[in-house]
Amino acid sequence: MLRIAVQSKGRLYEDTMALLAEADIKVSSSKRTLLVQSSNFPVEVLYLRDDDIPQSVAGGVADLGIVGENEFVEREEDAVVVRRLGFSKCRLSLAIPKAVDYSGLSWFEGKKIATSYPSILKKFMKENGVEADIHVITGSVEIAPGIGLADGIFDIVSSGSTLVSNNLQEVAVVMKSEALLIANRNMDDAKKAILDELLFRIEAVKSAEDKKYVLMNVPSDKVKDVVSVLPGAKSPTVMPLAQEGWSSVHTVIDESRFWEIISKLKELGAQGILVVPVEKMIL
Repeated sequence: MLRIAVQSKGRLYEDTMALLAEADIKVSSSKRTLLVQSSNFPVEVLYLRDDDIPQSVAGGVADLGIVGENEFVEREEDAVVVRRLGFSKCRLSLAIPKAVDYSGLSWFEGKKIATSYPSILKKFMKENGVEADIHVITGSVEIAPGIGLADGIFDIVSSGSTLVSNNLQEVAVVMKSEALLIANRNMDDAKKAILDELLFRIEAVKSAEDKKYVLMNVPSDKVKDVVSVLPGAKSPTVMPLAQEGWSSVHTVIDESRFWEIISKLKELGAQGILVVPVEKMIL
């Protein structure tokens, strides 16, 4: 049994549970239970605060964890990054009141900065030769300048709407963050085997993102022309139909070019075009 630590609430929780569901790992989302076992896969999910996940994985309380890169870097725990997951993206940025005329990082010299990420900020300031007074707080960091607690803040930014509502301007991006799958360094072979299967499912889900599986009927004399406009299709499946002179062509198309390609296929005589999201076919 593999134990995976997951954030107990928030956007990362929602994205993580969506990933597990897409990988056909059934887990109860009850927030009143700390530890929940999957009904169809040898994992159990441990719901924790996001800042507790790195230590729990490094210390062996959990074998795996899905955690924001910002928390993993800040905590500096000894765990292995197994895979970047590509969701729950945000950035850690410096922000100051909108009314301030910002002149560059030197503006922060001698200024008080409120943050929940002192380690990352101290390293950044040291690398840039800026001496600032770093004030560690938890909770609503963005209100600190407005109540006179700090001159600026260093915090997570996603859409930027929270900064706007607090009359702040983002002036420097220090690091970008996304969800990471991290692992304990001392898992036994049985747990590593389960991890390999989990990674196989995650890879299948991620590779299927933004792709469409397309089936179409094409006049047999137009098959070569149709194949020539299919991007990246080394060898689409082509099968003769019962109706003489027609073939069925199956392929995968990136969603970003989907309508462009479909229009070209129709011009070449493709008919009966059927589109299926790839993630519906991987398991």
